[in-house]
Amino acid sequence: MSKLYIVPTPIGNLEDITLRAIRVLKEADLILAEDTRTSLKLLQHLGVNTPMQSHHMHNEHQTVEGVVKRIAAGEAVALISDAGTPAISDPGFLLTRACVEAGIEVECLPGPTAFVPALVNSGLPNDRFVFEGFLPVKKGRQTRLKQLAEETRTMVFYESPHKILKTLRDLVEYFGADRPVSLSRELTKLHEETFRGTAEEVLAHYEKKPPKGEIVLVVGGKPKK
Repeated sequence: MSKLYIVPTPIGNLEDITLRAIRVLKEADLILAEDTRTSLKLLQHLGVNTPMQSHHMHNEHQTVEGVVKRIAAGEAVALISDAGTPAISDPGFLLTRACVEAGIEVECLPGPTAFVPALVNSGLPNDRFVFEGFLPVKKGRQTRLKQLAEETRTMVFYESPHKILKTLRDLVEYFGADRPVSLSRELTKLHEETFRGTAEEVLAHYEKKPPKGEIVLVVGGKPKK
């Protein structure tokens, strides 16, 4: 049946993919991949031979229309990112919106995404939380940090290794040295690590040993009076 399938892929451990995801990838007419070179390794591991096409943040505005036409003409298209669930800090939203507007069925499979295990194993309240993704690098960063300093729900951020110390220093400055923080890195991989403490303690720990790999920061909300 022609539709757009959103297919999560492993964030590290290749065992973290569902049987359903493998079936969809094999049966699809086309796979849209963020980086075809990265995805080729996974698809070869899974025994998937479906044709691939590049679909990433630099070309998605140009490719969306053509993909929608192919699905409307009867093809089944599977969208994957380099790791995790597409559209969560990765390409996918524009195509999903275009398909919805065109009346094309969209089916998102459940599967890996980095912020969920990081949130759950943080030990911080997760009955209410906000996902912030990446903080602004320059413009609007200070304003956003000041706004989030008043947030009472647990907050989840993505961050890169070369920017994490700056972000931790910002947390100490804007949120306070005692704000609880949990930093998870390399989730599902061999060197997976979660370090918990106050913002000041987590900063001190990683100033001595800067972290490597993909990072998820979970930050406690402002205590209610």
